[in-house]
Amino acid sequence: MTNHTSQTLPPVTVLGLGAMGQALAGAFLKAGHPTTIWNRSEGRGEDLVARGATRAATPADAVRASEVVVVCVVDYAAAQAILDQAAPEDFAGRLLVNLTSDTPERAREAAAWAARTGVDYLDGAVMVPVPMIGTADALIFHSGTRAAYEKYEATLKALGGQSAYVGEDHGLAAVYDLSVLDFFWTAMHGLVHGYALAAADGVKAAAVAPYMKVLVDLLANVVDGTARDVDSGEFPGELDNLVVEAANVEHIAHAAEHRGLDASALRGVLTVARRAIDLGHGAGNWSSSVEGIRKPA
Repeated sequence: MTNHTSQTLPPVTVLGLGAMGQALAGAFLKAGHPTTIWNRSEGRGEDLVARGATRAATPADAVRASEVVVVCVVDYAAAQAILDQAAPEDFAGRLLVNLTSDTPERAREAAAWAARTGVDYLDGAVMVPVPMIGTADALIFHSGTRAAYEKYEATLKALGGQSAYVGEDHGLAAVYDLSVLDFFWTAMHGLVHGYALAAADGVKAAAVAPYMKVLVDLLANVVDGTARDVDSGEFPGELDNLVVEAANVEHIAHAAEHRGLDASALRGVLTVARRAIDLGHGAGNWSSSVEGIRKPA
């Protein structure tokens, strides 16, 4: 492939022009990369073409056009259906980056296909909404061939300044994705549920919001310590313990149910905590509830 000087940037291709795919292509264009685009259905990407992108007629043409090929579609089955329209020789000397969300298992299957095809492959996970793509704060996980990531790190950081390489195992980007989003969505449920609980007694969510922010800061302060506890398997409970904390969750669940609210998530939290207590971790801190997660009934 071409040796680049400081005045040239690797050409890139983006396969898939949903909202995220268009944002990815737009970020590459903004950074100065020659950008080729392709989408299964017509009518998308006209603004990208107006900004200088080249529209390819077929996936094979799109792959051949660039050193770095990014695919971002609804799932891995759709991604594979697109990639299968190019021949193995079309991928020669190129880096394929799959930013389609799916499971670690599907990522590893895609990596096995890439190995058979003879193409360097990175699997990725986009952790931010569309408007953040291309910004300094945008986080995107990448896993796979380290040498390929390091060669094209600057190119990938055009998509997000917080681009993070997490390991050679192609499934790791999805593992990080699932872990972080597990926390995010359960936290979002807790936020909405907390507002609903207040509203049941006539308190507006906006009135509670400032105090929710205080709790968010508290969570930030316990992230590292909880990670140490979970990794070490040691759960010091001198200042708090799981028995007392589970009782607090019980009070909240009871109050929610008394007000006619769904408390199934809280009951799930309580079930896990009680299982950990039954396993002998009642004197440990909240981190010890991980043992109830690891050993479902």
